[in-house]
Amino acid sequence: MSKLKIGLVQYSPVWEEPQLTIQKIDKLLDSYNLEDIDLLVFPEMSLTGFTSESQKFAEELDGVSFRYFMELSRSTKTEIFAGLIEHYDKEIFNSLIHFDSKGLIRVRYRKVHSFSLAGENKNFSSGDAPVTTRIGKITFGLSICYDLRFPELYRYYGKNKADVLINIANWPVDRIEHWDKLLQARAIENLSYMIGVNRVGNDPALTYTGHSSVIDPMGNVISCPDKEEVLIIEIDLDKVKETRTKLPFLNDIKLI
Repeated sequence: MSKLKIGLVQYSPVWEEPQLTIQKIDKLLDSYNLEDIDLLVFPEMSLTGFTSESQKFAEELDGVSFRYFMELSRSTKTEIFAGLIEHYDKEIFNSLIHFDSKGLIRVRYRKVHSFSLAGENKNFSSGDAPVTTRIGKITFGLSICYDLRFPELYRYYGKNKADVLINIANWPVDRIEHWDKLLQARAIENLSYMIGVNRVGNDPALTYTGHSSVIDPMGNVISCPDKEEVLIIEIDLDKVKETRTKLPFLNDIKLI
């Protein structure tokens, strides 16, 4: 598999209402033909929005987010990357979960860089490791929102030749230019695809304008406008191989 068709699911979650958000997502997805989609990617904290109520919404395997995305991946036979608040071994994490096309959990990435400006570090434990996952022969490096400001995480993925970098986010409009530029930089410096999925709409404190994007290894951008939609795009991993062969910059990394 050198080509992969990906759906970037951009929407406004109903604030702290997982069941109502599920209804919204189902209605949105019903507007699209998902049969040919290989991977669906959802924003950070997919069913709640970026809440500080970690204790209230923390989930184990029987939680609403786990059950919903397990069933959605199984019923559509589609790989899914989704965000949820994960309770594990007496700690609570802001996590990205890879659900495979059989509804099974492949990996869990726990956000390494907590957004201290908003007090995330007081309500969530931080992960301590990069995480990669695979779909066929394609390797993905995983990240969440604020991680985007820390290039060393992505440099690790680049050095290990990840084909696609993923960031799921609740990134506000006030700094949306940073989102755009940082996504593009991560793609260019690592000669990889960079996929960022952000939300739209409002929560009690902030406004979001999406800009969910796919950037190819040369920095070319395809981006969503400010509306609820599923951006469907096919990426070609041969482009990663060709770019890294023509421009073997990753072989010259010295400090990581």
